[in-house]
Amino acid sequence: MTCFPPKTVVALAFITFLLARCDPNTYQEGERLYRVHCANCHLDEGQGLGALIPPLVGADDYLQTNRDRLPCILKYGLQDTITVRDIRYAEAMPGVPTLSAVQITNILNFVNTNWGNQLPVYQLDEVRHMLGNCPK
Repeated sequence: MTCFPPKTVVALAFITFLLARCDPNTYQEGERLYRVHCANCHLDEGQGLGALIPPLVGADDYLQTNRDRLPCILKYGLQDTITVRDIRYAEAMPGVPTLSAVQITNILNFVNTNWGNQLPVYQLDEVRHMLGNCPK
């Protein structure tokens, strides 16, 4: 049996702790980013704001149909009229151009798997590709 000096054991434990902290829980990160960048308008539980801001709750129809556009919408905003759950919304949505592809992926995956939404998750490479095709 090999014994390590106490300092080595402490150093290994510390390194293990640091490495564990480097791999954030993407679900929690998506929720945190949603609360910072999206909840002011779509509200904490994704219910939207009356006839002004569309809900994300049970919005599978819009989310699924516009899957390829959603990364661009998050980053650059939306000026078009949209229909979510058979209701038309005309309020412009500002984008968040400072969001990275990783952050956009995490937000979209949080939205796609919450509030009754049961949609496939995005892969980072997929989001990067979609962002590269955003209308300029």
